[in-house]
Amino acid sequence: MITIAVDCMGGDVGPVVTMPAAEAFLAGHPQARLLLVGRAEDLHAWSRLTGHERCTVVPASEVVDMSDPIEVALRRKKDSSMRVAVQQVKDGHAQAAVSAGNTGALMAISRYLLKTLDGIERPAIATQMPNARGGATTVLDLGANVDCSAEHLLQFAVMGSALVAAVTGRDDPSVGLLNVGEEVIKGSDVIKQAGQLLRHAAAAGDLNFHGNVEGNDIFKGTTDIVVCDGFVGNVALKASEGVASMIGGFIREEFTRGLWRKLAAVVAMPVLNAIRQRADHRVYNGAALLGLQGLVFKSHGSADAFAFEQALARAYDAASRGLLDNVRQRIARAQPLLSPETTISERGGIPTI
Repeated sequence: MITIAVDCMGGDVGPVVTMPAAEAFLAGHPQARLLLVGRAEDLHAWSRLTGHERCTVVPASEVVDMSDPIEVALRRKKDSSMRVAVQQVKDGHAQAAVSAGNTGALMAISRYLLKTLDGIERPAIATQMPNARGGATTVLDLGANVDCSAEHLLQFAVMGSALVAAVTGRDDPSVGLLNVGEEVIKGSDVIKQAGQLLRHAAAAGDLNFHGNVEGNDIFKGTTDIVVCDGFVGNVALKASEGVASMIGGFIREEFTRGLWRKLAAVVAMPVLNAIRQRADHRVYNGAALLGLQGLVFKSHGSADAFAFEQALARAYDAASRGLLDNVRQRIARAQPLLSPETTISERGGIPTI
């Protein structure tokens, strides 16, 4: 059995979304158990689920609001559903926690309770974006770290490789460094230094580094993983969600036009629906907070029940496939490169540009 702690109060509407999603998830995952964390009076309204043999209600008297500052969530709301859910992972009662709540608060609480893995200075947020190959490209960081050093980007590459390897079973996923061009001479000093570190890691057999990639390569599927700072990653994520919404809006609009446009839309509907499903960001909901001594997954705050169910499934897959152990092993192998005490010039063997 894989046990997942669910922050049932998080997100824009809380139990209205999280409880139906939990019920659907349990129906499709007979080897899963859920710890439903939240205000007991709100959760017991869903008696069919709270009485489920594979569900346990864990009471929490407070809720972290989407607008709460990090300090409030971390220091004043110590019995929040978000904190109690992450605490279940720390105490060994659950293998993963899932929340749709305030992203900054979730990262702060998770880092405070679970701590970071040895060799990792900053956790990163990683998720998948659909690509033209019919799969998905894993991108990190998506907003946890706006300003990153070259060493941080190397750490993200190591953690992203572990995530993809655990989820897909592939030992050698390819990594691309997001840049303004493919040439090694392009980009900021940080990007150039990160490229040096990544090439050195590839030469040592620690990474399968493809090289620099551009923004369109995320959606082409040029590499399995794309590494960038949190500012750029968050912009890319929001842009991809906007494209998905635009496609859905286009399909709806075609049915409001004249008779011939409606007929054409009906004929093209199978293709249009396939495109919409491929680009539907809800299918890829559930971002991993990588680099912690425990598994935590973040759902979109505006996620509906279908999207939140996907986040639960993503957490379940990561836990059942040993993501945390995979991350630890890869970090241990790359430890000489990840050491903060070692500067780029001291690493040796890294060609200068």
